[in-house]
Amino acid sequence: MSRRGGGRQPETRRDQPSPASSQSAYGRGRGGGRSRGGPGRGGPTNVPVSTHATAPAPASYGSPAPAPASSSSSASSVPPAAVSTPPVTTDAPSLGSASTSKDVPEIEKLSLQPSAPSSTKAVRFCDRPGFGRIGRKLHVRANHFLVDVANGDFHHYDVSITPEITSKKINRMVMSQLTQLYLESHLGKRIPAYDGRKSLYTAGPLPFSSKEFVVKLVDDEEHGKSSGSARKKREREFKVTIRFASKPDLHSLHQFIKRLHLESPQETIQALDVVLRASPSEKYTVVGRSFFSPTLGPTGELGDGIEYWRGYHQSLRPTQMGLSLNIDVSARSFYENIFVTDFVAKHFRFNFSRPLSDQDRVKVKRALKGIKVELTHGQYTKSYKVTGVTKEPLSQLTFPVDDTTQMYVVQYFREKYNVVLECLALPALQAGNDTKQIYLPMELCKISAGQRYSKRLNERQVSNLLRATCQRPNERERDIRGMVRQNNFNGDKHAHEFRIQVREELSLCEARVLPPPMLKYYGTGKESSIEPSTGQWNMINKRMINGGTVEYWTCLNFSTRLDRNLPSQFCNGVVEMCINKGMDFNPKPFLPIRSATPNQLEKALVDVHKQSQGKLQLLIIILPDVKGRIKRICETELGIVTQCSQPKEASKLSKQYLENLALKINVKVGGRNTVLQDAINRRIPLVTDHPTIIFGADVTHPQPGEDSSPSIAAVVASMDWPEITKYRGVVSAQAHRQEIIQDLYKSTQDPQKGIVHGGIIRELLVAFYKSTKCKPARIIFYRDGVSEGQFSQVLLYEMEAIRKACASLQEGYLPRVTFVVVQKRHHTRFFPVDNRQTDRSGNILPGTVVDTQICHPREFDFYLNSHAGIKGTSRPTHYHVLFDENKFSADQLQTLTNNLCYTYARCTRSVSIVPPAYYAHLAAFRARYYIEGEASDVDTGSGSGIRGRNIEITLPSVKENVKDVMFYC
Repeated sequence: MSRRGGGRQPETRRDQPSPASSQSAYGRGRGGGRSRGGPGRGGPTNVPVSTHATAPAPASYGSPAPAPASSSSSASSVPPAAVSTPPVTTDAPSLGSASTSKDVPEIEKLSLQPSAPSSTKAVRFCDRPGFGRIGRKLHVRANHFLVDVANGDFHHYDVSITPEITSKKINRMVMSQLTQLYLESHLGKRIPAYDGRKSLYTAGPLPFSSKEFVVKLVDDEEHGKSSGSARKKREREFKVTIRFASKPDLHSLHQFIKRLHLESPQETIQALDVVLRASPSEKYTVVGRSFFSPTLGPTGELGDGIEYWRGYHQSLRPTQMGLSLNIDVSARSFYENIFVTDFVAKHFRFNFSRPLSDQDRVKVKRALKGIKVELTHGQYTKSYKVTGVTKEPLSQLTFPVDDTTQMYVVQYFREKYNVVLECLALPALQAGNDTKQIYLPMELCKISAGQRYSKRLNERQVSNLLRATCQRPNERERDIRGMVRQNNFNGDKHAHEFRIQVREELSLCEARVLPPPMLKYYGTGKESSIEPSTGQWNMINKRMINGGTVEYWTCLNFSTRLDRNLPSQFCNGVVEMCINKGMDFNPKPFLPIRSATPNQLEKALVDVHKQSQGKLQLLIIILPDVKGRIKRICETELGIVTQCSQPKEASKLSKQYLENLALKINVKVGGRNTVLQDAINRRIPLVTDHPTIIFGADVTHPQPGEDSSPSIAAVVASMDWPEITKYRGVVSAQAHRQEIIQDLYKSTQDPQKGIVHGGIIRELLVAFYKSTKCKPARIIFYRDGVSEGQFSQVLLYEMEAIRKACASLQEGYLPRVTFVVVQKRHHTRFFPVDNRQTDRSGNILPGTVVDTQICHPREFDFYLNSHAGIKGTSRPTHYHVLFDENKFSADQLQTLTNNLCYTYARCTRSVSIVPPAYYAHLAAFRARYYIEGEASDVDTGSGSGIRGRNIEITLPSVKENVKDVMFYC
């Protein structure tokens, strides 16, 4: 599941080179090794990969700012940001003091613009510091298949097709036709592998360096086909120029995998990837890095005119064991191949006997715009792309026959095709453009097969998809094996041509099961601490380590379905549970519990706020049947901390549910549920010895089709060193689908004050100092939601923003940073070798970590399965360390990350993703509620839309008293 409440990042693209900067301190050439010449730590520096430079000694706090990096400096110079980190100390002046421009050291002469750096070769991430040793050793199987490539003479050619085509499918049809026509006469009998765009690869040289071909393609797709008639099919003529570009170097790839070469030969990996994808791309529907087809498994209805197809993901990557082909089964939603009227009936359940309202017509337009339909009547079929729907119903719709004559569409179909239209109250579909509109009756149009449904699935559709595709590990492993056999990679003509062999056995990996941490609860004795078993525990006979205080509270019930006395019963149950678990909770509400109708929602909230005179510490809300704007009003306008409950759950009065509510309420009023025993005893390496702040950051994007909504960035930071349990959150809106967090650091020019510094990092550092009276000497930054193609850009921009934010607080203040990317959107799965070493769901045990065989040949990454499975096959989280000035060992970072997964506040289970990143996602998802409905439904007429329009939506600010607690839980 995509954790991004509105659309998350696209799947990793190995064929996109990672951008970089030739002037960066945080760079690397893909797979580069760690430079040991840095300032006493293992972070990468910007030195030529073939040399080692000796860096200056670290500067101390309060020392003069380093000289700015010259834009003309050579590649061997070490930028100040890489060397001016202070020694670990805590006795420096306080953070947040007034700071002007003269106090700020110039860390880098780089602009805070997310532009793609100019070179990939200068960007290097830190090397693996070694392999982990802690934990019980065992073996697991991974869905990675070893790929053997014989030495060959690969050639890369640029392809130019005129006129230009945007469809990869049609491009492939053109090149397939070219290969059939000219394979023996002009291509030297070499079978090319084509990527659908600009690149073509051969297993040896073609007989020419540049040549132009003419290809004629029968245009069935766009201009129709006739069956049993004399209608002549139209042919389109294309000019295809094939020109030699380069020779991918297989030797460098072998050297890189053996750790004898610093830079990953991306061109060679891309060439091999294209070869292995060439045949499936011709046979199946391609969606990103995946292939889907009704022939790859059973299909089924999801509801509302949507169905699912089965398929598989495929990606090629260099690993420690060699080249690996990652294969995973998957399923996607597609439009059903049904008539448009049937789709509208299923999707909207409209009454076809009367014209649609304007609002309903806009809904239909949004649902159908951009999809391909086939107009079918009699023996004639023609394909169109829907651009809109008409404002008039079909019964009133006319079109010009000539300059003076108009004809009804209904009349035209009756006279020309002898077709009597029936759904006259529905609008017609529009195709063509503004100058030449084409009207298509819905009842004659069928949705073309194989079109992916990219909009958000509703709850019922999601449930149906999960029910149909959820597989236990043994079932998933069996299907992956079957998919590999069905594809028969070794019998593929392209693999044979390029002498590529794919082994059909899953990789056997060495793994370790990390021990769970000891958790501390309130008091002393047997029940004051617990060591969780298989990733879970309970609150029986335990009290929260720091119970919060709730003196002033009340409850609002907006549900119209609950019994009259149930809100009071529910609140009594909540209060009793909170007290039982250690909170100081006033049994009596400050204001009487009351009910209100959903249409009085805002008035009821404002009235409660006024009557409480700002004293209210907690407002319990039983939600209406249709959610309103509760969170935005309470958290950004009134400054009220809320705990909401679904009426269905509230009515059960379940003790387990009440216990979960108590855990949430406690952290929302400033309490702590549990703490790592090692944190209290100061035994967490590189965390509890010196003040350390742990950040979590995430960006969530709007769903496909929401082209004007902003992306939401969220950053949380720990506020309670050394316990590292409480996290303060800050949210910010930014440009549509912008992944780099824009507001980490910002400065403005004030006529009186000079430069005024601000931004998320600065705000959270100041809050940390106010909370702990310590200045962080270390920063651990868990960054969620970044695909590999964006690693370099995100690191360059966000590390620079962190540096500038720190330096703006105090001259020379540069705490050591560890920057870790957290990835859940990958397709690596682990399967147990020994069925006795599983949890109750049949999945690998919580705490299982893998940093060998299938991990990167050089860089510091690992897979961690920190949670117990519930349904289906567990997905491990991939942690990739891009930058590490704190010099974590593999064991230290893996253990820290795993232990943090037991501190998630909302349940008594270890979670699958490190809590700071999880909290950042929750905060970003919460902020999405604040702006829902702000971008109104706009009908822009036929043939136009809002794609690309940058409609600025301001994100309301969360009130300070709300921001002080974990309001997003």
